Amino acid sequence: MKAIVLSAGQGRRLLPLTEDIPKCLLEVDAGTTVLTRQLELLARSGVPRAIVVTGFGAEAVERHLAAHPVPGIAVEILFNPFFATSDNLATCWLARAAMTEDFLLLNGDTLFEAEVLERVLAAPPGAITVTTDEKRDYDEDDMKVSVDENGRVLAIGKDLPRESVGAESIGLLQFRNEGPKLLVQGLERAMREPGALRRWYLSVVSALAQETAVESRSIHGLWWQEIDDPGDLTAVRGFYASQQ
Repeated sequence: MKAIVLSAGQGRRLLPLTEDIPKCLLEVDAGTTVLTRQLELLARSGVPRAIVVTGFGAEAVERHLAAHPVPGIAVEILFNPFFATSDNLATCWLARAAMTEDFLLLNGDTLFEAEVLERVLAAPPGAITVTTDEKRDYDEDDMKVSVDENGRVLAIGKDLPRESVGAESIGLLQFRNEGPKLLVQGLERAMREPGALRRWYLSVVSALAQETAVESRSIHGLWWQEIDDPGDLTAVRGFYASQQ
């Protein structure tokens, strides 16, 4: 098992904090960055290798990782030269050569408590598993998920009809068995389509759900947070401060 962490974005909604560094290098816990906290969680869960896909501020990420290695996990860096003009479908596609075995796919702006990762790794061995949470209502930025009565994913997208939404993706997926091959094939098809640079990789997973079983793994009741804006960053820092 390895991890692929998509950390190419700047995080414009966090300006001016991200004027010179990407949001994966924002400090969240006593000087510890988002990326370091992610790598620590992965190492603690027994994931021995991570591929970090960079873009904005790539040199800063490289310096940070060199100066602050995380024990127990080897890190490889890939650079997305199209980060300024593409969304995360292209960032994910650039890592396709690493998708040759079971792996976790993690958004570079998502943090969670250790039990979230433990629950995902303990999921039944489906080819593709989307980690989800549920809440009373969903806003326009949520990556919404439609699931059937057995928790199988029917569709994923920000614009799903509200009546069909049963959960949201937290930005953590697991690919096992034939899952890596299926994702690579889906990414290759998607990148040939018009507008590919403005799409999210979860649109590929949604398309795959029409062809094969894509499972969901709920982590409802556990803590996680996507960092999109200053309010999110404050919430993350508050969580870690409360754990001291």
